[in-house]
Amino acid sequence: MIKELRKDGLPGIGLLVLTLAGELAATTLLVLAIVRQSVAGIVLCALAIVVLGLVLVGFFMVAPNEGKVLQLFGAYRGTARTPGLRWANPFYTKKSISLRVRNFETSRLKVNDARGNPIEIAAVVVWRVVDTAEAAFEVDDYENYVHVQSEAALRNLATGYPYDAHEDGEVALSSHTAEISLRIRDEIQDRLEKAGVEVIEARISHLAYSPEIAAAMLRRQQATAVVAARQKIVEGAVGMVEHALELLAERSVLELDEERKAAMVSNLLVVLCAETEAQPVVNTGTLYT
Repeated sequence: MIKELRKDGLPGIGLLVLTLAGELAATTLLVLAIVRQSVAGIVLCALAIVVLGLVLVGFFMVAPNEGKVLQLFGAYRGTARTPGLRWANPFYTKKSISLRVRNFETSRLKVNDARGNPIEIAAVVVWRVVDTAEAAFEVDDYENYVHVQSEAALRNLATGYPYDAHEDGEVALSSHTAEISLRIRDEIQDRLEKAGVEVIEARISHLAYSPEIAAAMLRRQQATAVVAARQKIVEGAVGMVEHALELLAERSVLELDEERKAAMVSNLLVVLCAETEAQPVVNTGTLYT
């Protein structure tokens, strides 16, 4: 693999001043040589102007957070990163590669999660180039490579996790956002390593069931929520009944046999767990008749 080689060239400001001064001097001498009809002077001054003009071709600008990849007849010679006016061999070709932080959002992918449910998922990827040589020579188009491989990594990761967690400790796409984001970033980074790209952040931007099963899954989620709420209500009601029986026994308000305790527990649970308000019933008999 081709690795980046730092080659900033020479500072350009001073050299540019000298080159322009030389061009002016050579042009003045050329005019004098023509006036004096000196063939040797004309040839030397013309040659100097051509050489100095060639030197001017070697100047190039490097912007902040930009790299200039230098090539000589196809061979990689280095990358200039120091901002400002620089000078290098006039025969070098210079290709600009941005080192700025960039981001993009993948298209909405339709995949099956770990349970086989079709879902729609998209992610935002924040990245930047860290090795200009790999970005320029190891892949054909590093920007397109980043987009394609990011979507492939997201698709691969989404198939390994369920949309919802149905068991304690289960990692799911919808509930473990931070953990899933880290795994997406690592998955994409593994694929982009050869392109000289660093993935700074990757996070899910869209997550939903596919339209054809969205209604059914919504009912399922609602049922799960109802069951969970009922479970909490029953747990609280049992605690309240237990506390009530303990207080009755502790304060000796009345003595209850096992059958009466069972009846009281049943009545209290009905009152505490019912969705509607309790309706009083006047009992004209006894518990045993």
